[in-house]
Amino acid sequence: MRALLSVSNKEGIVSFAKQLAELGVEIISTGGTKKTLEEHGIPVISISEVTGFPEILDGRVKTLHPMIHGGLLAVREDENHRKQLEQHQIIPIDLVVVNLYPFQQTIAKSDVTFAEAIENIDIGGPTMLRAAAKNHQYVTVVVDPVDYETVLQELKENGAVSQATNLRLAAKVFRHTAAYDAMIAEYLTNIAGEQYPESLTITFEKKQDLRYGENPHQSAAFYQKPLGSSFSIAAAKQLHGKELSYNNINDANAALQIVREFTEPAAVAVKHMNPCGVGVGTNIYEAFMRAYEADPTSIFGGIVALNREVDRDTALKMHEIFLEMVIAPSFSAEALEILTQKKNIRLLTVDFEAEKKKETFIVSVKGGLLVQDEDVYTLDDANITIPTKREPTAQEWEDLKLAWKVVKHVKSNAIVLAKDHMTVGVGAGQMNRVGAAKIAIEQAGEKAKGAALASDAFFPMDDTVEAAAKAGVTAIIQPGGSIRDADSIKKADEYGIAMVFTGVRHFKH
Repeated sequence: MRALLSVSNKEGIVSFAKQLAELGVEIISTGGTKKTLEEHGIPVISISEVTGFPEILDGRVKTLHPMIHGGLLAVREDENHRKQLEQHQIIPIDLVVVNLYPFQQTIAKSDVTFAEAIENIDIGGPTMLRAAAKNHQYVTVVVDPVDYETVLQELKENGAVSQATNLRLAAKVFRHTAAYDAMIAEYLTNIAGEQYPESLTITFEKKQDLRYGENPHQSAAFYQKPLGSSFSIAAAKQLHGKELSYNNINDANAALQIVREFTEPAAVAVKHMNPCGVGVGTNIYEAFMRAYEADPTSIFGGIVALNREVDRDTALKMHEIFLEMVIAPSFSAEALEILTQKKNIRLLTVDFEAEKKKETFIVSVKGGLLVQDEDVYTLDDANITIPTKREPTAQEWEDLKLAWKVVKHVKSNAIVLAKDHMTVGVGAGQMNRVGAAKIAIEQAGEKAKGAALASDAFFPMDDTVEAAAKAGVTAIIQPGGSIRDADSIKKADEYGIAMVFTGVRHFKH
C-alpha cells in the first residue's frame, strides 16, 4: 500500500504517519511534510524520486506529473489501465492525505499583499485531492486531521478502508476544495471590483448544529462566513447559558444591527426580530431602564443588546425579569456573578470595536437568492428638507433622530414613536401605514403627547399625519416623495407639526 502525505496543517500528521509505517504502508511526501516526518524517524520517499523530476518554479510544480496522477486515477479493474501502469512503471497510490496552502489565513492578515495572496493559491493540492476523490472507489483521501483515527482504525481492523468511508471522505474533499475555490473567487472578484458577477459562489463553515429550526418540527444548523465581520452573532463568545436556538440567533442579529446605530450608551430589546424597546442615556443603566420602560410587557423573554459593559446596577435590574439573552461588549465581574445565578440566560460578548464594514446582504427564496447591499444609510447621508411652516425644536430633533435610527430596523410597514431618549411606541409589519401608526400610538398611550414619529416610507395620504396629530405627536420624520406629499404637509401645518423629509426610505421585509 502506498500513501502520499503533503499537509500545511501538520496537526496529528506525525502520529498518523508513524502508525501507517507500522502497518507497512510506503509513504511519499513533499517539502515541509517530508522534513517533519524524517525528523521523527519515519521512512519517506520524496516526490522527486517518484516522478524522476525535481521540484521547479519555487515549488509551484512538484506533484503535477503522470507518475503521481496516473497512480491516483487508474481504475484498478480496467485491464488497459493496468497495462499502462506497468508500461510506464507507475505504482498506484492508495491513500492521499493533503490539506491546502493557507489562503484564508493569508488574506486575513491586515498587511497582506496581492502577490502574497496569489502565491498562497494552491494548485497541486486541490488537483491531487480532486483526482483521489474522483477515484474514491480505489483511493482513500483525507483532508481533515479529524478523520485520521477513522482511517487508521479501519486499516488495522480490516486491512482496508470501507467504501462507505471512502465515499464520505470524497464528498468532504469536494466540499473542501469548493469552499477553497469560493474564497479565492470572492477575493479576486472583490479586487476586480465586480459587485454582482455572472455566478455567485459563497462558502460558510458550520458553527453548530441546532436543536431545531424556527419550529420544533424543522431541523437546522448555524453556519459562519469565513473572515466575516467579528461584530456579529456568528463571532460572539458565549459566557453562560443554554445553547443558542435558531430564533435566538435571528433575534440577536436584529438587536446588534439596531444597537450599532448608536454611539451614546444604548440598549435595545428585541422580540421576534422587531425592537420592542430602545433607550439611550448618559450611562448604560439609564439606557437599559428606558428600553425596559418603553415596553415592560414585551421585553419579557426578549433579547437585549447593549453597547457598553453591563455593570452591577444594570445586571440587578435584568435579574428581576426573564430575558433569553444579553449581548454586550463585556460584563463586569459583579454583573456576571448576578446574572449567572440564572442557569439558562445566555450571556454573550461581541467585539464592538471591530470595523462595522458594509457587507452583502443575502436572503434565500425558494430556488434562489436575493443579494443586495446592506442598508447603512444614515441621516448624515440624507438630503434633509423641512417642508412645513414649523421646524423641529432641539428636543424634537433628538427624538426624531432616535425614532429614525430605529424605524429602519422595524418590519415594514413601520412606524416608531420616540420621546425623551426612548421609544414609546412601535408599529411593525402592517399592511397599511396608518394601521402601523395606530398600533404605535395605542402602545404609546399618553406618552404620544409631545412625541416624535418616524416612518420607514412616505405617506400615500394624510391619514397617518392626522392620526398622529390627534394623539399629540408634534414632529414627524419621513422620506417624502409621494404624489400626495402636499396633503400631508398641509395636514401637518394645520396641527402645527414640524415635518422632516429625508429623501430616502427604509423598507424592511
